[in-house]
Amino acid sequence: MSSSLNRRTLLRRATTAGVALALPKWFLESSVAPVSAAEKSPNARPRIAVVGCGGMGMYDANLAVPFGDIVALCDVDAGRLGEAAKLYPKAQSFSDYRKVCDLKEVDAIINATPDHWHTLVNLRAIASGKDVYAEKPLTMTIDEGKRLVAAVKSSDRILQTGSQQRSNKTFRLAVELVRNGRLGKIHRVRVWIPQGLYGGPFTVKPVPQELDWDMWQGQVAATDYVPERCHRTFRYWYDYSGGTMTDWGAHHNDIALWGLNKENTGPVKIEGRAMIAPVPGGYSAPSRYRIRYEYEDGVEHLTHSTSANGWGGGVEGEPKPGEKYHGVQFEGEHGWIYVSRDHVLEASDPELIATPLESSATRLPPIDDHMANFFECLETRKQPICHVEIGHRSATVCHLGVAAVKLRRPLKWDPVNQEFIGDAEANGLLAREQRKPYCYEEA
Repeated sequence: MSSSLNRRTLLRRATTAGVALALPKWFLESSVAPVSAAEKSPNARPRIAVVGCGGMGMYDANLAVPFGDIVALCDVDAGRLGEAAKLYPKAQSFSDYRKVCDLKEVDAIINATPDHWHTLVNLRAIASGKDVYAEKPLTMTIDEGKRLVAAVKSSDRILQTGSQQRSNKTFRLAVELVRNGRLGKIHRVRVWIPQGLYGGPFTVKPVPQELDWDMWQGQVAATDYVPERCHRTFRYWYDYSGGTMTDWGAHHNDIALWGLNKENTGPVKIEGRAMIAPVPGGYSAPSRYRIRYEYEDGVEHLTHSTSANGWGGGVEGEPKPGEKYHGVQFEGEHGWIYVSRDHVLEASDPELIATPLESSATRLPPIDDHMANFFECLETRKQPICHVEIGHRSATVCHLGVAAVKLRRPLKWDPVNQEFIGDAEANGLLAREQRKPYCYEEA
């Protein structure tokens, strides 16, 4: 299937119950992003180290080079490290993130490691006086998030969470409209997330010579090498991630919180279930699931996997009844607004979007370049658009959903104290035992 052609065709079919709209002129004229930082002299450009040199790391590095110099690279896979060194031949190469974080000639770290390594690298970088561009999901557990928030707040460091949809015009418009009451009282937000990988059992194989498998596993209990556990597909194992719930959920649940103006709090009730059990010996994170959250004010937040999108976000077919393509839909007294990537914006009535906001409306920062915002904050020392607390709270929603799916029963959550209410078993999922020496003390 031609992805681009069928994306257009399927989107046309998907809008039969609503209206697909372009960004209105009034919004574009009133929401001008600041000019990116001017070209700096070589001596003034921030010096960047990239920890995790896979696809995401190299993608982030490419976004960073207009604003800073890549001076160090780090990966436990010598093959990936070597490929990265070809792109940045002047950069030093390392296999130990601690040595990179401690380099005096580094100003900031881009952390694009697998999810189970995010927090230890971020903590070491902050402790070493470095600013951090941290890939999402920000953490592997809620306890990690609490520790990271405390570490950043007690320092003078900048941390930008890599939830780049916050720096996107289409998402910003949808959130501004919702926050300013365009839909009236919000009673529900629906989030659709691409379904994950389903497969297995998988075969144990020899560890590739270029890979330090013990260090790649990090804090997780050691196991035999299975290629599907490593690199890109690590996301579909609960040992290292939370499936698409924490991968795509860190993006779309973040937008849900942003629109509801609940980015510094969280739900009070959660329940969830897997729609299909994982294959024994295969990917352990369920590929299909349904999760329901409820907030203190009664707003309902539904996060469902959608069969219309594969794990990478590409179109797999038409949505089934009750599904849409991955995205976020806010529902209120006066209708609904749906937003997704590729400039997708739909509404139950075109006037919901076409009508300008009042001059007294609350507007959001017009940030259109997530990486540029990070580098601007390195200079101004102001908080970035997706700072550590936001990244933590968005990841927490995802972790709560994973907990509900694992336990298969309703849960009650205290978003102030960040603990489950009267539930020792659920609170046991807030943190996990770390395998030495890959633990907080070493970081």
